[in-house]
Amino acid sequence: MKTLGLIGGLSWESTAIYYRLLNAMVRERLGGLHSARLLLWSFDFEDVAERQHRGDWEGASALMVEAARKLEQAGAEALVICSNTMHRMAGAVRDATTVPLIHIADATATAVVARGVVRPALLATRFTMEQDFYKGRLRDPHGLDPMIPDEDGRALVHRIIYDELCQGIVRPESKALYLERIERLAAEGADGVILGCTEVTMLIGQADIDLPVFDTTFLHAKAAIDFSLSA
Repeated sequence: MKTLGLIGGLSWESTAIYYRLLNAMVRERLGGLHSARLLLWSFDFEDVAERQHRGDWEGASALMVEAARKLEQAGAEALVICSNTMHRMAGAVRDATTVPLIHIADATATAVVARGVVRPALLATRFTMEQDFYKGRLRDPHGLDPMIPDEDGRALVHRIIYDELCQGIVRPESKALYLERIERLAAEGADGVILGCTEVTMLIGQADIDLPVFDTTFLHAKAAIDFSLSA
């Protein structure tokens, strides 16, 4: 089993989900008392979120590179950025280290394509929905055409992520608002739904939606364990 280096605390709410999923997947595959070999760097998310919202991506990138290098030095054999948004720095992390980076968009796109979905609705932070580092990765080389909510919808989805989910708050009224936005995108042609922020799985899931749902947290964890247990 290879050791995975997790860059977490982005927020810790979803990092806790990663930790549970990674260990459960290893136990399911190997049985007994087996669990995942993990190293975790966990940020104080306030430091990261402050840089995100003032557009200091260079500063955020420096934090990510430092974390990645320290995980590699500690013995990580692959890196897992436990966040969709912070894959904006995936290139910088990859360039600064020598071990593989397991990319969340690739893990997600593989599952989307396998289901025959072409125009998935993407619910995520404004950064992930509006910038091209993630949508572009879904389009090229995977050939997907992701759809995002309108301006008001993006503001709503983003606010609920930072003001509620990242703080462990799960409200039924927020769930209803998310489902309403998904219905609008489905009416415009969306044929699937990507939960494109690792906290969104706390709020909605396949049981709530008729379209195929792609939980990026689960899919990323599965790809990481596939690598960890590979020959």
